[in-house]
Amino acid sequence: MKHWRFSLFFIGVFLWPLSLWAEAEGEIVQLEIEGPIGPATTDYVKRAFDRAINHSARLILLRLDTPGGLDLAMRDIIKQIIASPIPVVAYVAPSGARAASAGTYILYAAHIAAMAPATSVGAATPVQLAGPGPSPPKSPGGNSKKQDKEKTKPHGGAMERKMINDAVAYIKGLAKMRGRNAQWAEKAVREAATLTAEEALEKHVIDLIATDIGDLLHKLDGRKVTVLGQEVVLHTQGAALEIIEPDWRSRLLAVLTNPNIAYILMLLGIYGLIFEFSNPGAVVPGVLGGICLLLALFAFQVLPINYAGLALILLGLSLMVAEAFVPSFGILGIGGVVAFTLGSIMLTDTAVPGFGIHLELILAFAATSALLFIMGLGMVIKARHNPVVTGKEELLHQTAEALEDFESEGWVRLRSERWRAITNQPVRKGDLLKVTRIEGLTLYVTPIREEGQ
Repeated sequence: MKHWRFSLFFIGVFLWPLSLWAEAEGEIVQLEIEGPIGPATTDYVKRAFDRAINHSARLILLRLDTPGGLDLAMRDIIKQIIASPIPVVAYVAPSGARAASAGTYILYAAHIAAMAPATSVGAATPVQLAGPGPSPPKSPGGNSKKQDKEKTKPHGGAMERKMINDAVAYIKGLAKMRGRNAQWAEKAVREAATLTAEEALEKHVIDLIATDIGDLLHKLDGRKVTVLGQEVVLHTQGAALEIIEPDWRSRLLAVLTNPNIAYILMLLGIYGLIFEFSNPGAVVPGVLGGICLLLALFAFQVLPINYAGLALILLGLSLMVAEAFVPSFGILGIGGVVAFTLGSIMLTDTAVPGFGIHLELILAFAATSALLFIMGLGMVIKARHNPVVTGKEELLHQTAEALEDFESEGWVRLRSERWRAITNQPVRKGDLLKVTRIEGLTLYVTPIREEGQ
C-alpha cells in the first residue's frame, strides 16, 4: 500500500510541470510597443515571439502607441511578424494612441489590424527627408493641366526620391500581402497622410475597431486569417491572456541605446581616460572611463551614427590631449573643444523622434568642457612658471649653515633640520653653504665665500 502511495505521489510530482505547460499552451500573448521603436524594441519583440512560439500560443497581440522609430528596427519587427507561425494582431490602443511612421508599417504587416476609437494612423514619410515644398499658387488664367503636372512632379534630389520610392514599394507590398488599401498606403508615405480609426476602417486600412482588449478578443473569435499560406480560424473566447513586459535586459538596452545616454557615457569615458593618462596610477578613472566608453561604442554600433561627426569628436580628443604635452598657448585646446562640439552636433544621423541628441545637452557639455579646459590650462601655465616647492629638487641651490668645523664631511642645518654634508673645501662653524647635489640623505655643499657671493 505504501508503495502505491509513493508511486502516485511520484507520478503527480512528475506530471505537475507538464500540466502547467499544457495550461500555458493556447494562451494569447500580449506585447506592449510604446514610444520610439529602436534596437531595444526589436530585441524585446524577438524574444517575446520566440517565447510565444515555444509555448504554442494561439495568438500574438501587439498593442501599439508609437510616434515611429528607426527603419532597421522596424523592418526587423516586420520580418518577425511575416515569418511568425502564429497569427499576429496589431492593435492601436488605448484611445488617444497613434501608430505613426514605423507604426503604420507594422500595422499593415500584421495579419489583423485593429484600432481603438480616437486613435490615428499614418504619416509614414521617412523622417530623414525634408517634406515637399509648397505648391506654386494657381494663376487665374493659367493652364490647369500644366499646373497639375507641376504639382505631381517629384520634389527633392535623387536620393530623396530613391528613399521615398523604396518606402512606397515596401508598404504597398505589405498592403497587397494582407489585402489592405495600397493606394492610401502610398499616400501616407508620399504626402504623410493620416486617418482616424473610423476613416481607416472605412478606407479598408484596418480590419476592425475595438474599444478595449476584451472587445477586441470578442470580435476576433471565429475570424479566419492566412498564416504562412494556411488558413487559420481564431479562437479567442476564454483564452488566457499573458502580458509580456520588457525585462531588465530590454530596459537596460533601451537606456544604453538612448543617444543622450550614449553621448554622456562617451564623454565620461573620454574624460576618465584623459585623467588616467595625465595621472598614471589613479586606476579608478581609467577603469570607469574604459567601461563607459565601451558601453557608448556598443550603443553607437546599433544607432545611426554620422561617421564625420565621430571623426570630429576623435579629432577634438586628440587636440585636447596634445595640448597637455605641447605648449601651444591654448590654440590646440580651443580647436579641440570646437571640433568636439561640432562633432557632437553631427553625431546622430537621424531625425527620428526619441533618437536625437538634445541640443541643450550638447551646449551644456560644450560649455562645461570649455570652462574646465580653460581653468585647467590656466593652472598648467601657472604651475610651469612657479618654482619647485616639494621634493629633492626644491632643496637644490638652497642655503645651509655649518654646525661645526670640518674639512670634508660634517653636519649642517637646512630648513631647521640636521643633514650630513660633504664638501671639497674646509668649512668653519657658522659658514653659509650652497647645496649643489643630493644623494639619499647626504648633501653636497660648497662654501658661498668661495663663489664670491
